[in-house]
Amino acid sequence: MAIPTPTSTTAAPSKDDVDAYVPINAPGLQSFVFALFFVFGGITSLNDVIIPKLKDLFTLSYAQAMLVQSAFFAAYFFVSIPAAAIVQRIGYMRSAVLGLVTMAIGCLLFIPASYSGVFVTFLLALFVLASGITIVQVVANPLISMLGKPQTASSRLTFAQAFNSLGTTVFPYVGAILILGSLATVDVTTLSGAALDAYRQEETRVVVNTYIGLAIALGLLAFAVWLNRRKLVETAAPAESILQAFDLLKQPRFAIGALCIFLYVGAEVAIGSIIVNYLMESHVLGLGAEEAGKHVPLYWGGAMIGRFIGAGLLRLIAPGKVLAFAALATIGLLVVSGLSTGALSGWSLLAIGLFNSIMFPTIFTLACEGLGKRAAEGSGLLCVAIVGGAVVPLLMGHVADEAGLKMSLVVPAICYAVILYFGWYARRSQVTV
Repeated sequence: MAIPTPTSTTAAPSKDDVDAYVPINAPGLQSFVFALFFVFGGITSLNDVIIPKLKDLFTLSYAQAMLVQSAFFAAYFFVSIPAAAIVQRIGYMRSAVLGLVTMAIGCLLFIPASYSGVFVTFLLALFVLASGITIVQVVANPLISMLGKPQTASSRLTFAQAFNSLGTTVFPYVGAILILGSLATVDVTTLSGAALDAYRQEETRVVVNTYIGLAIALGLLAFAVWLNRRKLVETAAPAESILQAFDLLKQPRFAIGALCIFLYVGAEVAIGSIIVNYLMESHVLGLGAEEAGKHVPLYWGGAMIGRFIGAGLLRLIAPGKVLAFAALATIGLLVVSGLSTGALSGWSLLAIGLFNSIMFPTIFTLACEGLGKRAAEGSGLLCVAIVGGAVVPLLMGHVADEAGLKMSLVVPAICYAVILYFGWYARRSQVTV
């Protein structure tokens, strides 16, 4: 097996890969992997609740608030390839422990960040937290595909992704209550000096308490994985350089697919990041911060429901056509949301989650189709493309500052237009039966 790298879905192993694929009969480990999916999905989606909190506390512009996502998703760019090398060197289980411990450290860094009262220290804590999540993702995706027969790998991955979606649905709802529920009505712009510092420290303790609880939970999960580390007997992978994967970008289908991963993750994260503030707008739903935060799970919950619906459709219709339709529907919803007001504007934006559901795994499989033994290299490179979550939200934030939240919807619409093109471009399979 090549260097372990993260995937969101896997194609059936080719005949040439069968000898390299070693299924592991360790059903007890599946529960740990499902827990990993749940945790890193949930913590990632908490950013959508943290953004409006920090925006209020530090009187940030939308572009500055989006630096939360930039700091978080930058970790995928810097850590993905080193994480793959770590897994190659110390194995899946020990790497999972390392990732969970790193996540816990990132959560605990919210304590000094709170006392400092400086926005950039929160960004540092989020980067460390995301670095741990990146390592865990490098472990979890390929590991779940190994825990059983190759023929059922796809169903296990789909089931595992359902736990990821469950996390992104549950965490924002709870986070809205814990973090946004205490959002003070004080006008921060009227404070300065010591009074402003004291206010920020007091309010950020709400965030800190939430992440301390997460750190404790992560520590317990890391301890449980460590105790079960010997259940997985691992053999060292050959020393190969994953950097050779970059020559795959010479293949047009893969290169466009990688671009679409970048744009999709960026668009999905950007929309999720502005939902709270968008629903609070008087010409949309005019909700309070906590109530708006409770609507975020509807966006991510739609993705969970759509994943099961899409799994059935993809058996009947060419994946490229399904992807193109989903992208077209998403563009339509963005147009409706941008041009309307009231409930129609708010709910059409939330409905985008339903069509986002099939995009990542479908783009991934279409991009990697026909790569054969190089699929692992391709998946590692596609993981680096997740850095789109750091770039697109920042761009959307700049547009929101200059032209308003509704006009900023043009940014994800352009992203989905490229994905629409790729779906149609890749509608015909490259694999001959």
